[in-house]
Amino acid sequence: MKRVAILFAGGPAPAANAVISGAAFTFLNAGIEVIGIKHGYSKLIDFDGSKPLIEGTDYFKITQDRLEFSRTEPGIMIGTARANPGKQVSNPDHLRDPEKSAPLGRVYNALRSLGVDALISIGGDDTLKTANKMKLYQDTLPADKTRMPVIHLPKTIDNDYSGIDFTFGYFSAAETIAAEIRNLNRDAAAGQAYFLVEAMGRSAGWLAYGAAIAGDACLVLSVEDITGELESSETVTQPDGTQKVRKVMNLDAVMKKMTSMMVAREKLGRNYGVIVIAEGLAEYLPYSYLSGIARDDHGHIAISNIDIGKAMAKMLGDAYNKLTGKNRKINGVQMGYESRCCVPTAFDVMLGSQIGAGAYRALVEEKLNGVMVSVGGQFNVSFVPFEQLVDPTNLVTKVRFIERTSDFYRLARLLELPTNK
Repeated sequence: MKRVAILFAGGPAPAANAVISGAAFTFLNAGIEVIGIKHGYSKLIDFDGSKPLIEGTDYFKITQDRLEFSRTEPGIMIGTARANPGKQVSNPDHLRDPEKSAPLGRVYNALRSLGVDALISIGGDDTLKTANKMKLYQDTLPADKTRMPVIHLPKTIDNDYSGIDFTFGYFSAAETIAAEIRNLNRDAAAGQAYFLVEAMGRSAGWLAYGAAIAGDACLVLSVEDITGELESSETVTQPDGTQKVRKVMNLDAVMKKMTSMMVAREKLGRNYGVIVIAEGLAEYLPYSYLSGIARDDHGHIAISNIDIGKAMAKMLGDAYNKLTGKNRKINGVQMGYESRCCVPTAFDVMLGSQIGAGAYRALVEEKLNGVMVSVGGQFNVSFVPFEQLVDPTNLVTKVRFIERTSDFYRLARLLELPTNK
């Protein structure tokens, strides 16, 4: 192995440079050249061989000089993007379809044109899906074609990854949002008002819960909470004319839960507070709220366009007035972007550095292919095969929700004021 490529895709996360630097440093020390692919797959996905990739524009060589003081730097030294070369591949048969697999082929050819012997991808569950498809695509190539091992390093401030306890950047992002919540609490107390904070977390509530607990919010709700009396359903007509029953929030029950908390706080003289919701609740809004909302390359609705925090703040104000006959100012605040490139905490720098070094251990020491690096216990490294993380029939990853029976979930509930007293 003479040259490896490192690529970062999807949304930013604190300690990204700790991961990149941790990986690059270990390879360089072993005499292996490292190149950083700039801005995810966006520079590779259209490669047709007619023009070479340009050093400095499309990629650059990572040197020891570049790594000086880099592990604690915010941002992403190689940039990122959401370009998805596996977009058209939704089952293993598509890998043998020349048209559907063509973008993966162009990425493969682009990397081979640079003399890359192995690919290290850093990203969330969608990037894990792409890494798996890159590995599977190469399995379909003729025997005389060079195979590049693919190693994936898990990244998401949402912390909803299977196969690892905590993802790098989660605690840094949670602390950044928690600090803002603490500020809002003081603002709310001064003005006898409420803030309804929308935190990132499309699929699970880890970030909302962590920020709410650390920020001393009075209530937190996420997708895991949409069950029982908070759950409802509706029938919608699909574009092909078929009908589908989908799970939605029981908005009346959600508003009742929030207003009951507000009334309970008022009995203690607390006419203010901060409520935290996960942005993923937008997926559980009735369809009338989602009609016409754009979707990205991975099929996700553009949650930021919905601004569920402000929408639910308006609903809550109306529900509170209906219940009490009084008015209470409730401000919707959307948070998340400000936390993605913050200065990383010491824990995330250590975790990210170990995850990065794990790529070297996977490729050089263990000679593995198609695995995700995981860290647990006393920062012990382990390797999880892609097939344990990705459904082999539809090539989709499995979300790790907060378990409602877990002590972490119970902690948030114990810190809430009872509404039945």
